Amino acid sequence: MPCSARPLAVAVLLVVLVTGCGPGFPRDPSGTLDRARGGELRVGVSENPPWTEVADSGRPSGVEIELVEDFAERVDADVVWYPGAEGQLLRLLETGDLDVVVAGLTADSPWGQRTALTRPHTEIETWDGRTERFVLATRAGENGFLTELERFLVVREDG
Repeated sequence: MPCSARPLAVAVLLVVLVTGCGPGFPRDPSGTLDRARGGELRVGVSENPPWTEVADSGRPSGVEIELVEDFAERVDADVVWYPGAEGQLLRLLETGDLDVVVAGLTADSPWGQRTALTRPHTEIETWDGRTERFVLATRAGENGFLTELERFLVVREDG
């Protein structure tokens, strides 16, 4: 590269790096976090006790339900629950019709290839000595939302 082109190349590289890491990073291309803040958090829930249970009244309960309700409070969102089968809910998550899915998913879930899984919120040792790590599923690419949810999980873990 000629000497006169180096400063230009360095300047272009710096602009790319600075704009990529500027305000609003990480980004949510579909605006999940911005829409949920002060609005609605759309949550798919699939029955998997003790992580998630859906009563006949439609009111869910369980470990992950409490997690989501605490997170919603943090971002000032009202939770709207969508009960259903795990596969159906995860497909709705992929299309952006849901923001998060709770279903007692584990970190090695095959859905991790098509969605974004959070850090583990709970780890348990199984009867055969394995460690199961339980996670929540969010829409792939909505990194600002995922980052906020993970910050919540870290604070919860430390608190």
